[in-house]
Amino acid sequence: MVLASRNAHKLRELSLLMAPHDLEPLPDHVELPPEAGTTFASNALAKARAAAAATSTTALADDSGIQATALGGAPGVFSARYAGEGATDGENLEKLLREVSRDGDRRVEYVCALACVEPGGEEHLVEGRCEGELTHEPRGSGGFGYDPAFVPADPGDGRTMAELAPEEKDAISHRGRAARALLERLGS
Repeated sequence: MVLASRNAHKLRELSLLMAPHDLEPLPDHVELPPEAGTTFASNALAKARAAAAATSTTALADDSGIQATALGGAPGVFSARYAGEGATDGENLEKLLREVSRDGDRRVEYVCALACVEPGGEEHLVEGRCEGELTHEPRGSGGFGYDPAFVPADPGDGRTMAELAPEEKDAISHRGRAARALLERLGS
């Protein structure tokens, strides 16, 4: 399968989660559509369809992000560019921590839509979720994105996603749950 993303973190993480399937990086010549959808599912499907058509190979695409209850579900599909186009993970995280009141509702949820599109047009779409709370200060050096401020409800020991070992994170993460659902759907 080709991964319809140029995000090296996602390629590394999904390569482990999608075993025994091998994931290949997206060829340089393939252009993906802009993430113009209003849902994670619509964005994932658009990317997977484009990559499958351009490569004549089964394509896997992920669209994922964080939703803060206090912000009515924002940043949602805008998670990767929450602080603006070209913003770094740190800038996006800083904006989220600034906008969610320290004394207010700190509930957050990671959502991942995984789309798998085969060259013949068969499509599979699954979703995974992980609930948690937002910390006041980032902690940990693992993971990426909002992980340093996301404390998952499970295992419930107060560690952020960035403080969990990779195998602990994969067992509970939104992306891990979506990958397991997709593998089950594919019969792997």
